[in-house]
Amino acid sequence: MAALEQTTNSLPVVAGTIEFGDIPAVDQLKSGSTKLVIASYNIRYAVGRYLISSGVLRKVGINPPIRRTEVVVNHIATAAKAFSEGRLMPQVDILALQEADKQTARAGGIHVARELATKLEMSWVHAAAGIPRGVPPKKRQWWLDFEEQIGLNDAGDTGVALISRLPLKDVARVDLPWRECAWRPRLAIAATVSAGPNELRIYNAHIDPHPGADGQLEQLEAMMDQADQSNAPTIVMGDFNTLSKQKCFETRRFLENRGYLTPFSSGTNTWRGAGLRFHADWIFGRGVRVSRFGVARPLNVSDHWPVWAEIEM
Repeated sequence: MAALEQTTNSLPVVAGTIEFGDIPAVDQLKSGSTKLVIASYNIRYAVGRYLISSGVLRKVGINPPIRRTEVVVNHIATAAKAFSEGRLMPQVDILALQEADKQTARAGGIHVARELATKLEMSWVHAAAGIPRGVPPKKRQWWLDFEEQIGLNDAGDTGVALISRLPLKDVARVDLPWRECAWRPRLAIAATVSAGPNELRIYNAHIDPHPGADGQLEQLEAMMDQADQSNAPTIVMGDFNTLSKQKCFETRRFLENRGYLTPFSSGTNTWRGAGLRFHADWIFGRGVRVSRFGVARPLNVSDHWPVWAEIEM
């Protein structure tokens, strides 16, 4: 798979299915530091925390929130403060987003990654999922049927994104096998940043919740086969949808066997809904040292909470 290089145009440029945003004139950290604060957040198109209750209301013909564009814009502003003000977490240098919708109706027509990156004054890249147009979703497990679907003929899309204080290079899309959820392609995005004399490779993935642990590991393996082609320090993060103890165990064992470690204890709550709590979101690293880490809450922009870590290479 060919890597797609970052550009320097003032307007977003689409290269294949990867969209590149502005690049601020920043090429190093303060005082040449090799420390970075990274975070992963399933922003759920910035529509709010109420996944299950809003899904129930849609079944009876009510689709909250009503003033969709206004709500999404306000939520993105709230997220920008959380990632930059240092209250819920240290100021973030690199942010991985999942469910970063691009001008869908359910996101109020907002390009979520671009809007958030603009408020943070940071670079961004976005890989669109490539939702099949006009293909109705198949019946799914009832506990996964609360999500608002993208319209069959909606011109927008969803996807994953990286937002960075440092220039991004060697940007690449990684397509993941997706059989259980045939209406929703699964993917990861990768990029490299330089911190002092060192380079760091970053992978951001949104793993499918529908298959069992074996199906999820198949998706992770496709990404890790790409990651293992480099010996550079590497971060693997994202929403891995480990919605059971077994999936947490299998995912952690798989990545640890590949040489990647996480500071988070299995069972750390990163998602909530209707009184339920799950550990869905992770950060794993190879060749880096984690000095501190956490879950940023309370934050009600999404049904997930961001996970973050300060790393040193």
